[in-house]
Amino acid sequence: MIDDPRAFLRSLYDAAVAAADPARVIGAHLPPVVAGRTVVVGAGKASAAMAAAFEAAWTAAGRGPLEGLVVTRYGHAHPCAHVEIVEAAHPVPDEKGAAAAGRIFDLVKDLGPDDQVVALISGGGSSLLSLPPDAVGREAKRAVNRVLLASGASIHEMNCVRKHLSLIKGGRLARAAHPARVHSLVLSDIPGDDPALVASGPTIPDGTTRADALAIVERYRMDLQAEALAFLNSEAADAPKPDDPDFAGDTHVVIAAAQMSLDAAAAAVRAAGLPAHVLSDSIEGESRDVGAVHAALVRQIVARGQPFQRPCVVLSGGETTVTVRSKGGHGGRNVEFLLSFAIGIAGLSGVHGLAADTDGIDGTEDNAGAFCDGTTADRLFAGGTNPKSWLAANDAYTAFASIGDLLVTGPTRTNVNDFRAVLIE
Repeated sequence: MIDDPRAFLRSLYDAAVAAADPARVIGAHLPPVVAGRTVVVGAGKASAAMAAAFEAAWTAAGRGPLEGLVVTRYGHAHPCAHVEIVEAAHPVPDEKGAAAAGRIFDLVKDLGPDDQVVALISGGGSSLLSLPPDAVGREAKRAVNRVLLASGASIHEMNCVRKHLSLIKGGRLARAAHPARVHSLVLSDIPGDDPALVASGPTIPDGTTRADALAIVERYRMDLQAEALAFLNSEAADAPKPDDPDFAGDTHVVIAAAQMSLDAAAAAVRAAGLPAHVLSDSIEGESRDVGAVHAALVRQIVARGQPFQRPCVVLSGGETTVTVRSKGGHGGRNVEFLLSFAIGIAGLSGVHGLAADTDGIDGTEDNAGAFCDGTTADRLFAGGTNPKSWLAANDAYTAFASIGDLLVTGPTRTNVNDFRAVLIE
């Protein structure tokens, strides 16, 4: 029996976050020393912490001078001695992010064959590393980002569109650095951990085309501005392909990912004497639908002992999506998942859940996620509101805030995406 279910679930979240701490994993992936310059660049919610960890490991190994620039989200900075840290807006780009992207591009474009670039890439880099073509412009690019975030498209689909509306994504940053070699250290927030998709792959090309991007725009009926559509229909939108010889000497490695964090949480569960079951590290789909499926699974466990016997803990990760149906709501994909889950487990005793983003920020609010149990729906009703009305309004943040069930951690300075844990006593 777990004496304090919420404290226990929070400890699992902490174990998951700790497993993805750049300081724990980056030292094993230092590139060799070169005759020329070593330039560190990067973008993402974890990029500043990655830069600090890389700098510390590089210096401790006595590998010579460093220089560079990375851009991270406001509030996610980490002090560095040799790498400049710039903070900018996420998830919708701002002028500081655009200026930082331009500076990073300029920093690598004149490097030679004796130089190397170390690219520190993590989730959130798509918005933070925004360098749209002149034909599109910054305001149109910001509008595109808003449309993408509200569309319900998967992260793979959103990043396909993004990399064909950029001068720096889709491998273009690495091509600009050629003939310098580029070593990409990637902290993955992408289901499936394809490094070409993290932060829209600024240093790693992939096989998608502008035709794929246009098909995604059509599939989700995205109302893009005319400038963006015109560019996507032009040859200028074509991104470099994986067989481009400019990338022949480059390397990339995923240094942390969701599975590592789920494994750490599962180990903590077993250390507490309970069975742990990891459903998947790459669950995608509408947050409310995924929440309902998780609730149905829990009801089957409670009623039938299938597919798992209780007591146990069920863990999952990935990146769900939210299709915005109502303006004015507050909340991210984790609280929307959890509210749907709470409705689905209403009345069940001994069931406790947590859903949170490992970066510490769920969407654009100040919480990482929230807690729930079998009484959550009833407590919302007791407060005078129907939990389904909160869900319909995309306002799960307000719902959980009204009953004091938000999880607020502050920025964790890492990012391997959603973390979900359900304790079934």
